[in-house]
Parts: sequence; C-alpha cells; structure tokens
Amino acid sequence: MAEEEHERAHFRAMSQSTAEDWSKISSAAHSFNRALPERVLAHLKLLEGDCGGFAVDRLEHCLQSASLAYRDGMDEEYVVCALLHDIGDTLAGHNHAELAATILRPFVSEENWWMLQHHGIFQGYYFFHHLGLDRNLRDKFRGHPAFEHTAAFCARHDQNAFDPDYDTMPLQAFVPMLERVMARPKRSIYLRKQEAGATVM
Repeated sequence: MAEEEHERAHFRAMSQSTAEDWSKISSAAHSFNRALPERVLAHLKLLEGDCGGFAVDRLEHCLQSASLAYRDGMDEEYVVCALLHDIGDTLAGHNHAELAATILRPFVSEENWWMLQHHGIFQGYYFFHHLGLDRNLRDKFRGHPAFEHTAAFCARHDQNAFDPDYDTMPLQAFVPMLERVMARPKRSIYLRKQEAGATVM
C-alpha cells in the first residue's frame, strides 16, 4: 500500500497521541518495513563502480565475500552478513563496520552481529602494519566468545575477496536469502515479548 493510501494520525505532539493513532502508524510501518530488503539492495548497489584503489569495486568485493561464504557451506544468515558487511562504505567510511552491524542487528544472532560490528578491526590484521597501525589491535578482544568466528570470517571470506578472476555469483542469487533473513526481526524495542518474529511497528 502506498504511503498516501494510509490513514494518518492527527496529533502534533506524541503526548497527545491515542491508541487509534498508533494503530494507523503501525499499519503504515508494517507496509514500509516489508520493503526493507529492496531499500538495502538499492543502497548496496551504490558500491558498484567504486574501486577505492582496490582491484575490484566494492560491490564485487561484497558479492565475492558472499560467494565464498555460500560455497564454504555457511548458513543463509552468515552469507547475508558477508553480502552486506561493507554496505557502510558509502556513508560511514570511518566506521563502516558499525553501520552494517546496525542494519542487520534485528535479524541476526549475537555472534554474527558481533562479527559485523568488529570485522573492520579484525580485517586490519592483514594490512594495518602497512599503514603504521597496530595489526594486532584485534587481540584486545581475545577471549570473547565471537573472536574466532570473526577472525575466521576475515580470513576465509573477506581479506581474500578481491580477486578480479574469481567466478563471483550474481547479486540476484542472494536476493531470496536476504529477503528470508530480513523477513522477521529477532529483536527490536518494538517487539512485544509474546510475539517474537512479528513487527509491532
């Protein structure tokens, strides 16, 4: 349903709102949230054509990362994390990992969220020393339950995903996976305890 087809609330301050108002808002939000995968894909496509000095553009890197993960037998949630791990490059060049983690946090496990949130630091093991930085910065997280999971992601599905000759899977191959992973949030402040997997707004 298009935005203009939804009834609108009439309050000018939330303190004046009613349950009827929030019923209208929740209905509109439900429709809007269904299109989240489409908006995420549109933003991911902005990475196309920007190589940033690398041998492949940023979209190809993300697709290659997801392809490696898929062919390595990882589950769909992990593959989607690989697909979107660098989506923040366009808007958050100085903290891109955090943006990807924020987008996917409602839909993925704590382990995969932590992997996304920290992969930038863990990826640094492979190049920070060339920039005069501490390549072992990740060691401050050693002992964390998701340390090895994150280190393995960077080793197997990130730092090696810059090959112009790799047989990368097309974006369309990952769209159904993305849609399934983002179909129902696992956590959100807008979820009632009794309705896990259902969006309140």
